Amino acid sequence: MKRLVSLFLCFIMVLSLAACGGKAKTSGKALPHWNPDAPAMKSITEFVTAAVDEKSKGFIPAEDRIAVFDMDGTLTCETFFTYYDTCMFIDYCLKDHPERVSEELKDAAREIKPGYTAGEELARNFAKAYAGMTVEELYDYAVEFGKKKTDSFNNMRYIDGFYLPMVEVVKYLHENDFTIYVVSGTERTTTRAIVANSPISEYVSPEHVIGTEFEVKVKGNEDVASNMDYKYADGDELVFTGGFIQKNLNANKTIWIERELGRRPVLAFGNSGSDTSMMNYAIDSRNPYPSAAYMIIADDDVREWGTQNYEEKAPQYQEQGYETISMKNDFAEIYAEGITRAETQYIEEDQSEEELDKAA
Repeated sequence: MKRLVSLFLCFIMVLSLAACGGKAKTSGKALPHWNPDAPAMKSITEFVTAAVDEKSKGFIPAEDRIAVFDMDGTLTCETFFTYYDTCMFIDYCLKDHPERVSEELKDAAREIKPGYTAGEELARNFAKAYAGMTVEELYDYAVEFGKKKTDSFNNMRYIDGFYLPMVEVVKYLHENDFTIYVVSGTERTTTRAIVANSPISEYVSPEHVIGTEFEVKVKGNEDVASNMDYKYADGDELVFTGGFIQKNLNANKTIWIERELGRRPVLAFGNSGSDTSMMNYAIDSRNPYPSAAYMIIADDDVREWGTQNYEEKAPQYQEQGYETISMKNDFAEIYAEGITRAETQYIEEDQSEEELDKAA
């Protein structure tokens, strides 16, 4: 009799597991930091629900559930007063290690003000600044820099800038067997350091980070055109040469996704025109699976330093086939409790104490 009861219970368990197999997995409410009536949240959960349901037309096999996220401005703050990596470059050149960089690089760091252009020329300066550092040293410096507090927000270290609603999206996708890639314009080692010390560290592995590329060679062989003829030996170190390879923006994002993944993502998240190539690649009509792209619009000027007009931006993005996300209207919370926007976003380093008091 006991054997029959045990077999019956096992049978019930199998049926229960089978019944749950086609449902999106959540722990409580999937996205509590979103406003409950946010259209984008509804769109995301509907997409995932269909993707995991084998009976749905929107079903996607687990191995092909790939989501790509831009980092700055999509997953994390880019307004303190600018990008994490740019603020890091400024501090490296002017505060932490001025003895390691040229006067030219110091001047370049001093010239960075609100409204500057974060183009390839600046990225080349980043590469020059870190010349001679090992990969591990740059990683460690990026981690240490993240512990510094930013003047643009109250009670925020640089590493604390992750948007809570987007962290939830990453977690939700991971729970439903999506593989998450961070595809950033920030240099790859720096991006890995940021991700590994963030709330999404459990959901994004180091090999799933794609970023801007600086040249790396074996120490002692930096001036050789190629390390092809050198064999790595125990104790060798990999160092940045100061050379620059490629800025991971615009179509370059698409190229690196193809080269490293070999297939199209089904979900893409971005926040600016430099992400549209990656997003278009995901929603290309040749994608064998259902796909969607989401554009975050920085329109919150109370909790954040957003300057975009949602009513103006949203139609432009929607016309391109993107779902739009309003930080102001869709995010119930943006940052962890206690973090608020400061009175002043940017303070000149050479301001007098009187001016600093006024700014505060």
